[in-house]
Amino acid sequence: MESTQSSSSTSLVDKLVCPGDVVLDLSNLTNQTIKLGGGLYQDCDAISVMKAGKLRFSKPNKYWVESSQKRYVPHAEDSVLGIVVDSRSDNFLVDIKGPSLAFLPVLAFEGGTRRNIPKFEAGTLIYVRVVKANPGMNPELSCTDATGRAAEYGALKEGFMFECSTGLSRTLLSSPTCPVLEALGKKLSFEIAVGLNGRVWVNSASPSTTIIVSNAIMNSESLSGAQQRIMVEKLLQRIQ
Repeated sequence: MESTQSSSSTSLVDKLVCPGDVVLDLSNLTNQTIKLGGGLYQDCDAISVMKAGKLRFSKPNKYWVESSQKRYVPHAEDSVLGIVVDSRSDNFLVDIKGPSLAFLPVLAFEGGTRRNIPKFEAGTLIYVRVVKANPGMNPELSCTDATGRAAEYGALKEGFMFECSTGLSRTLLSSPTCPVLEALGKKLSFEIAVGLNGRVWVNSASPSTTIIVSNAIMNSESLSGAQQRIMVEKLLQRIQ
């Protein structure tokens, strides 16, 4: 969702907000476009909160409410981990932990044509981008970025997938790198894909490394940065 407004950021950024709170007044702002993410909606000239959490802002112009929850509400441009449920002639049905199944068109791949349609069996784990997420409609997915390239999207083979809260997913994707991933990356070699829908995929050359990384991430949500580093050190001592 987009709204036209001016410069200035809200004083509520990084603070707790509750449903009904007005975080931006559009009548005082002009000449800048902002994007609204999850937890916010526009009511006339007011941008209001729909769910409790922390108001977040990312440059250049996106606001959203971050909260820790199991249920995922799809939003356009979210990168998510989906599980193929079924395939049809024109699309794949994919479970992204949303209120309804999502559609992945068979041509929504880099260079996709009728001659090279990918074959995904039921249960295949894929990293995809949400293209459309309108209320009351099944979300639409794509295995390409906004420029039409595959980038990091596609099927994820081997490895281990686990579920977490959407709040932890956003923390893992935050910049700078969150403490738990920074500490693990200094000692271990592994691959990771994080979906904003509360799914995380980890893969490494050693099953023990995959287990250590997965356990560290799952245990990190309620810990401070310093506590996360200490926790990682203790886990690593077990495999030395």
